[in-house]
Amino acid sequence: MLAIGLMSGTSMDGIDAALIDTDGEAHVRRIAFATTPYDEPFRDRLRAACAAALAMDRPGPNPGIDAVAEELTVRHAGAVMALLAEAGVATAEVGVTGFHGQTVAHRPASGWTWQIGDGARLAALIGITTVSDFRSADVAHGGQGAPLAPGYHRALVAGLGPEPVGVLNLGGVGNLTWFGRAAIGAEAAWGSFDTGPGNALIDDWVRAEAGLSHDEGGALAASGTVHEERVAAMLDLPWFDLPGPKSLDRADFGLGAVRGLSAADGAATLTAFTAATVAEALRHAAERPHRLLVTGGGRHNATLMAMLAARTGVPALPVEAVGWNGDALEAEAFAWLAVRVLAGKPTSWPETTGVRAAVSGGLVSNGAVRLGR
Repeated sequence: MLAIGLMSGTSMDGIDAALIDTDGEAHVRRIAFATTPYDEPFRDRLRAACAAALAMDRPGPNPGIDAVAEELTVRHAGAVMALLAEAGVATAEVGVTGFHGQTVAHRPASGWTWQIGDGARLAALIGITTVSDFRSADVAHGGQGAPLAPGYHRALVAGLGPEPVGVLNLGGVGNLTWFGRAAIGAEAAWGSFDTGPGNALIDDWVRAEAGLSHDEGGALAASGTVHEERVAAMLDLPWFDLPGPKSLDRADFGLGAVRGLSAADGAATLTAFTAATVAEALRHAAERPHRLLVTGGGRHNATLMAMLAARTGVPALPVEAVGWNGDALEAEAFAWLAVRVLAGKPTSWPETTGVRAAVSGGLVSNGAVRLGR
């Protein structure tokens, strides 16, 4: 069926919307993709919502968060309509929309994860059956609730051949899906987990120290010096020694370790730290990938890409090298996942999130009626 996927990631830079034709298995035909950037005032409101959520013991009513959630939902509806207009596709032709929402807090060790955005409201606004709240069922069944894109990665990687390969997503948080040589697509030959901060710390640093939204192309980092002792100090956390599956929140790491450095040296050190976390992550892959296919905004950072290759000893290539669209991949994944939810098929597995058994997660809303998980 035709399916729309929507992604607003931890970088909080905008809404990615993708339209694909898929059976929720290996068939994927890309039709259209569009990004709707967030303005800075809305980013500030999102950041405030995250701070408020992280201060709470559990998800619950909060006037500030609720207002942002409503605005987020309306903005996603606009993104859907803009995408369909661009593609020349009517809403009646689309079978489902996968609505990830915005993660404001991720605490699987405490038994919860929180993505704001109202799936029933979105379904009513766009007139398309909508799947939302993809992560909660996984956490309820003992999983980390993240990452969720690996199943889609597996569908795409199946066409690449038997070479061990890793798909590395570098958004605000980094996550790796690795595939072994033994029968790509077999559940015994794959796994996934978060690697550590992706672009989040770099973005936070350059915003605070240089007034930039991000380090364009890694230019600021390239002009600085890496302070290896600080990289080592940041890596000295038990979390990095844990095997996967494992996940983290964007707010689990801070900038304290690079305080006092120049803007350029801080950017260089944090970029090296992100690359070093990936090198650490590869220790936990049962089969070391022969190459890393990099998706997410981090692949546009030439300094980060060079550091990845140097620190891992594995060629790091943007996913465009194999014909994928790295800007669209996460949004496409949630379209693919939504189709699977409608069919009752698993959306996460023990190998990818640590859930006790494969589970299909998500709330299905048709118009203003929530149909249930």
